[in-house]
Amino acid sequence: MQERDRKTVTLVLGGVRSGKSRWAQEFASKFDRVAYVATAQARDAEMREKIQRHQEDRPKHWQTLEEPLELARVLTDRAAEFDILLVDCLTVFVANLLEAAEADPESFGQRIESLVEALREAPVSIVLVSNEVGSGVVPPYPAGRRYRDALGELNQRVAAIADNVVLMVAGLPLALKGNIGGRP
Repeated sequence: MQERDRKTVTLVLGGVRSGKSRWAQEFASKFDRVAYVATAQARDAEMREKIQRHQEDRPKHWQTLEEPLELARVLTDRAAEFDILLVDCLTVFVANLLEAAEADPESFGQRIESLVEALREAPVSIVLVSNEVGSGVVPPYPAGRRYRDALGELNQRVAAIADNVVLMVAGLPLALKGNIGGRP
């Protein structure tokens, strides 16, 4: 496991229901001051239920920061208040960015660049959750392929600068990069 006084970036990848969020929460629970950075928006009943389940699963003393689009700003402006930030998840973040880019095409690339730079410069540890979409079926429609490609590219960029990259399969962590020290 990492030293608490050394800031690290950890990317947790996996398929749907692979245990990504649970593992990331266990990882973050080793720290005292934790911020849970939520990217999801409660737009329908299914998402409201998922958000509620995630809220119930995490410790009550964690602070929740809701930010669907400006992750870089949160990492820059709020990180010093915490020991670790848990970003859940990049999968929804990319969907939010693509939707926002319909009205402002330049915003997608700008927000991705800002996020990558904020991760490089963050004064605290950060753990990010994202779906691994490269092993799935090729979407039959152009928007699905754009989404898959955008998320895959972001995952690669974050993995390149991350100290640790974990792949979750059936609730089990596999260290792809760095040292996760087994299950937290």
